[in-house]
Amino acid sequence: MGAWGRRGWETGHAVAGCAVVTAGLLAWHGAVPNTGVRLGSLLESFLPWLGVVVVALLCVALLRRSAVALVAVMLPVAAWTHLFGGLLLPASAEPGGAGVVVVQHNVSDENGDPAGTARVLMDAEPDLIALQELVPPALTVYEKAFAARYPYHAVRGTVGLWSRHPLGDARPLDIRPRGIEGTWQRGLRALVHTPRGEVAAYVAHLPSVRVGPRGLASSRRDESARLLGEAVAAERTRSVVLMGDLNGTVHDRGLAPLTTRLEVAERGLAFSFPASFPLARIDQVMARSATVAHIRSLPRTGSDHLPVAAHLTLR
Repeated sequence: MGAWGRRGWETGHAVAGCAVVTAGLLAWHGAVPNTGVRLGSLLESFLPWLGVVVVALLCVALLRRSAVALVAVMLPVAAWTHLFGGLLLPASAEPGGAGVVVVQHNVSDENGDPAGTARVLMDAEPDLIALQELVPPALTVYEKAFAARYPYHAVRGTVGLWSRHPLGDARPLDIRPRGIEGTWQRGLRALVHTPRGEVAAYVAHLPSVRVGPRGLASSRRDESARLLGEAVAAERTRSVVLMGDLNGTVHDRGLAPLTTRLEVAERGLAFSFPASFPLARIDQVMARSATVAHIRSLPRTGSDHLPVAAHLTLR
């Protein structure tokens, strides 16, 4: 075997090894330890991007014409397709008589164009609009902009809900994790009286996570998610929709108190953060006794998040 043949053989086996590891991370990401630096949650936050690694491995395998590498690369291809392939399929038919359209957006407390932001959100023609990081005087702008088309609204702290349909029993949610002092009110629950029946709408803004030398700092986010999950579990209204900046993806185990109780989107990736180059969807729409048929990103606003719109079918 010549030097070129040996290099090709070695490269093919190296690609095969990397492919097996990548497939393992995709298929068994839940087995990655989450103690200390919370490596598991960090991996799960960017799990779809392992697809880039898969494409790179496939290209090298094709260039090297390595049968071993090509066969091995099929493993992560299959794992990625199983996890995310369905999200890329075309959206199913638009919801009919039992359909609800919702928009979720962290509008940013530094947004310099709340009026323009309101126009972008209304262009999606939603039934419900959930906002986070509402601060004066921007709150007044949103209230005026939405007033004609969304006459019913509730604001608690820095989160708010606007609706085409009457709201009732609006109240704050206590999802404050330990150690946070001062005014901190970032959750609300309201009953929406839709023509298709009553829906308990939850709006939440979970604590931020940070990536630093010690890994992913997400303990407060995780605790807040647990409190929110307990509130949803205790909800007696059959249909529930949760809209919020949850500061985590649906694969992040830190959101398990929610994702084990609520359904997530069947179609659409809808990466929402950061707005300048979206890498992950941390703005979520989840539901109980309803199908989140499709979720999509909306055009950029003055926020560092992209808004997302979801089509729900009540059951």
